[in-house]
Amino acid sequence: MISASNICLAYGKRTIFKNVNIKFTPGNCYGLIGANGAGKSTFLKILAGDIDADKGEVSIGKSLRLAVLRQDQFAFDEEIVFNTVVMGHERLYSVMNEREAIYSKGEFTEEDGVRSGELEAEFSDMNGYEVESEAAVLLNGLGIPEELRHKKMKELEGGEKVRVLLAQALFGNPDVLLLDEPTNNLDLKSIKWLEDFLGRFQNTLIVVSHDRHFLNQACTHIADIDFGTIRTYVGNYDFWYEASQLVLKQKQDANKKASDKASELKDFIARFSSNASKAKQATSRKKLLDKIDIEALPTSSRKYPFVVFKPERPCGDIILEIKGLSKTIDGVKVLDNLDLIVNKNDKIAFVGGNSVAKTTLMQILAEEIKPDSGSFRWGITITNSYFPKENSAYFKNDLNLIEWLCQYPPHEGESFARGFLGRMLFSGDEATKKTSVLSGGEKVRCMLSRMMLSNGNVLMFDEPTNHLDLESITALNNSLINFSEIILFTSHDHKFVSTIANRIVEFTPGGVIDRVMGFEEYLENANINALREKMCNGEADLTL
Repeated sequence: MISASNICLAYGKRTIFKNVNIKFTPGNCYGLIGANGAGKSTFLKILAGDIDADKGEVSIGKSLRLAVLRQDQFAFDEEIVFNTVVMGHERLYSVMNEREAIYSKGEFTEEDGVRSGELEAEFSDMNGYEVESEAAVLLNGLGIPEELRHKKMKELEGGEKVRVLLAQALFGNPDVLLLDEPTNNLDLKSIKWLEDFLGRFQNTLIVVSHDRHFLNQACTHIADIDFGTIRTYVGNYDFWYEASQLVLKQKQDANKKASDKASELKDFIARFSSNASKAKQATSRKKLLDKIDIEALPTSSRKYPFVVFKPERPCGDIILEIKGLSKTIDGVKVLDNLDLIVNKNDKIAFVGGNSVAKTTLMQILAEEIKPDSGSFRWGITITNSYFPKENSAYFKNDLNLIEWLCQYPPHEGESFARGFLGRMLFSGDEATKKTSVLSGGEKVRCMLSRMMLSNGNVLMFDEPTNHLDLESITALNNSLINFSEIILFTSHDHKFVSTIANRIVEFTPGGVIDRVMGFEEYLENANINALREKMCNGEADLTL
């Protein structure tokens, strides 16, 4: 068990936590949620001992081992991948190295023999003989192929490093496991594997994630950071949402009832306090008024941006035709003779482990890069709007947000820009912030604002939920569900894909699978699963 008692933390005048008391018990998975800036990652760091609270203490049971998903991709650059994983269990790794050092000696002394016996016993108690198989299972489940496992970490791509660090945290069955955004850089297959792995995890798990489906699948409890404290709910994310909304509505209804009653009493008192025949009744009602308690509801840190996409005109019959599209990047053919026709009412999710292929297709369609061969044609009625995965090129000029937004049509001036930014949670002085100091989530909200102003009838999104908090994801998700025209998008957010897409295009090593159906049906379809296996194994090579 791990617990926090009377935790207080403030940055300047801003209070993050005030007298937080919470216990996390074995066998449960706690989803730690809250708005951006509410203190989710900060609280994990307090639990891990990485930072100190201003007041209070964290207690963890004696002899319990705590593991944390570290985000420093460069900390293990000189280590090989296999060793990096095993280093998640520091004592086991130390014993393993000492044991190997003794056995590698040219001369084996009596002292070495005694020590090796001690090490063997400890090594066995920690399941040391399962090290290689356990590490292999974790790396395989997280999509790290065997050929990378004996390379140095510095030879891996950033996303691959993050997967190895996740395997490191999971390794050795820790007693307390802290995970901060574990689904980042994972494809849908790896996320499903992680959900299943954590479902079997028997110890204490605390996880921060913006993936609602993941929270629903993995969590037994939700720990909600809001109003400067943490409240625990039994159940998954959807249950928390319904329960918290019900509690809020009950408080609002009670306040309205009390307020209406107070207004009625005040009106009576004002009308009859000077009337001798009604004086006693007025006095009685004044006493009742004094007893009415209208609870002051605290201000929530949760805020939902106003995200609405309005197409200027409906799409015509011809939307997009792609013929023979091919592209090679760094010597690797990421698109190979791709054919695709986009039809009216399509909301296409591009899925599969090859994120480079998906991003490359989006960049070609947005005319940011050119294909090596093949062609594509937009219909004459189409206005497309593009959300790139990497948006730094849009923020190179050190403008304030009003100036930045005024770069884009319809050029209606500062007053319009301020109003628009306010709906996207940049109110007051926030609207004059320089783009150079924006967080990742703030930049995403700016890019969504830019897209809304375009009034496009084809929206293209490449991982739009990255960096967003749950409230912004929900607002965007609901807006796209209601969008009447065409959406082409990629996302690792399971719920986002399943609630928006009506057509799935999957990139596999053997070709493309294209089916007009929802995401849940696609995942459950046995014929598609069999075809995917054949294509991945090279037994089929086709584009559908």
